[in-house]
Amino acid sequence: MIKIPELLAPAGSLSMLRTAFDFGADAIYAGQPRYSLRVRNNDFGKMETLKEGIDTAHALGKKFFLVSNLLPHGGKTRTYIKDMDPVIALKPDAIIMSDPGLIMMAREAWPDMPIHLSVQANTVNGASAKFWRSVGISRVILSRELSFDEIEEVRQDCPEMELEVFVHGALCIAYSGRCLLSGYMSHRDSNQGACTNACRWDYKVKPGQQNTSGDVVLLQEARRPDDLMPMEEDEHGTYIMNSKDLRAIEHIERLTKMGVDSFKIEGRTKSPYYVSRTCQAYRTAIDDALAGRPMNMSLIGNLEGLANRGYTDGFYERHHDKEYQLYMRGHSLSGRSLYVGETLEIDETTGRVKVDVKNRFSIGDKLEIIEPEGNQDMVLDAMWNLEGESITIAPGSGHFVWIQLPLKSKHAFIARYTNEPAPVEAASSCSNC
Repeated sequence: MIKIPELLAPAGSLSMLRTAFDFGADAIYAGQPRYSLRVRNNDFGKMETLKEGIDTAHALGKKFFLVSNLLPHGGKTRTYIKDMDPVIALKPDAIIMSDPGLIMMAREAWPDMPIHLSVQANTVNGASAKFWRSVGISRVILSRELSFDEIEEVRQDCPEMELEVFVHGALCIAYSGRCLLSGYMSHRDSNQGACTNACRWDYKVKPGQQNTSGDVVLLQEARRPDDLMPMEEDEHGTYIMNSKDLRAIEHIERLTKMGVDSFKIEGRTKSPYYVSRTCQAYRTAIDDALAGRPMNMSLIGNLEGLANRGYTDGFYERHHDKEYQLYMRGHSLSGRSLYVGETLEIDETTGRVKVDVKNRFSIGDKLEIIEPEGNQDMVLDAMWNLEGESITIAPGSGHFVWIQLPLKSKHAFIARYTNEPAPVEAASSCSNC
């Protein structure tokens, strides 16, 4: 009998948490800034917010995993137990950790608290999984560098251990997220939670001075045009730092049959819209796999509409043939849409819905209304500003409009269908959890 895998979603705020649960997540993961690898865009540093998040999850019958996965220097090891005691009292369902010293301290301080081993610990084989099992770890988040065959070997070698894998989100140019690039270029250590995503900055190549070894190529970052950096180039070209984003939805059935316990979506610094789209797609894929239904390939097109840097299925399959690449590309190009708004309230008198505009849309556009109960399409034929005056264009972020929507619930996201290329994200999160 196939076990039912968990869908695990990121949360950097209560809004993301609620959205994840509304759209099908079984659990979320969030961390406090001081002890997780996510300092920015993280509301859970406030105890009252953290308590509300954990209580909300439990009231819905869901789980809340707390991330303590940094690689701490001595100062943080001395404050960890004291700082975390009141947090553990809130009863999160597990702690995600990577440092052996902190794990030892946590096991001694809170022997009944489940601990999940972070991807930062780089678990790549069954022997390592057995070791971590022997010291009280209940789940291992496997390294992203593993193939299907290697994951299956770990499953066979250590059947008692829960296994979690990443299936969607940004990838680091590093070994399972252990990166020094941010620290080197901006003096902010990604392994302490302060990653600046230097691998995802907008770089341009500039001609430089010639030296004894030949032409020197200089790298310019868009926000620092006067700070030219040396860049090495050989006969093969320049070594590009930026990875494509992970999308492994087409492999959910195979991973489910292997006995993987949890499918993880990356993106604690992303938006509620991102969480709604990814959770909805992967929830459908998991349910289809459990029911024995073939995968709905339109899910690939739905994910294409999210801001991305091109997609890859990572290391799950080492090599793809040309037919596979063309097949996947055809589905990727279908159903593209752009996030344009989020509903705020309904005017009971007129039935109009107030929308917080995120991107430009206008009369005549085909819109997709994205809700937990299911999505609907419509062509926009009327729109009003806050004064009730008829308008034809919602200009973009910072504006609010009223439109008539066929809502099934009070809260929904709105996307506009487009034939334009999928949006590219200016600065995405790296994936350290």
